[in-house]
Amino acid sequence: MNQLKAIFSRMKVPQGGAPQGSSAGLSFLVLLGLGTYGGYHSMVTVQPGHKGVVYNRIGGLDENHILKEGLNIVVPWFQRPVVFDIRTRPQPIDTTSGSKDLQMVTISLRVLFKPDPNQLGFIYRRLGSDYDVRVLPSIVNEVTKAVVAQYNASELLTKRDAVSLQVRRMLIKRAEDFHILLDDVAITHLSFSREYTAAVEAKQVAQQDSERAKYIV
Repeated sequence: MNQLKAIFSRMKVPQGGAPQGSSAGLSFLVLLGLGTYGGYHSMVTVQPGHKGVVYNRIGGLDENHILKEGLNIVVPWFQRPVVFDIRTRPQPIDTTSGSKDLQMVTISLRVLFKPDPNQLGFIYRRLGSDYDVRVLPSIVNEVTKAVVAQYNASELLTKRDAVSLQVRRMLIKRAEDFHILLDDVAITHLSFSREYTAAVEAKQVAQQDSERAKYIV
């Protein structure tokens, strides 16, 4: 028993607290962890076809700090990168409008768009990173209603190329107000109400019957 007491007495921790070596080791591990975290989060890799701006928690959006393709450096926590895809992308949009003769027309368009790479700060501040969802359906609906209202239903079919060209020109100009660039706009599908389609088919059948009757003796 006396031997065990002697052993435990030799194992007592000194009154000064933890050894200086262990305290220094702990501080080193903390600094190493912070350095690793800061180094990892300070590097931002921007992929080809992308470009970004930097949001600063203190000063707000920094439009002069542009993130280009490749490796970029930001200050962790204080700065947040916002990266945009500046490549041309397709967006199918469906809209319904009334023609000049009050026929409802459903039009499907394919819009090839991209953000203006020199105006990413404006786009993010005013519209957000989902600018395409916020803007494109709205302006497409606005422009197609204005154009379709100038034509009768039959003219929309016979003058489809002219209608498509007019929609394209007006839509490109309207999108510039939001710094969105449109490379192409095309009408991919055009359909009318069931009543109008049935009336057109009935008229065609009547014309065919009339032509056939001319040759009947």
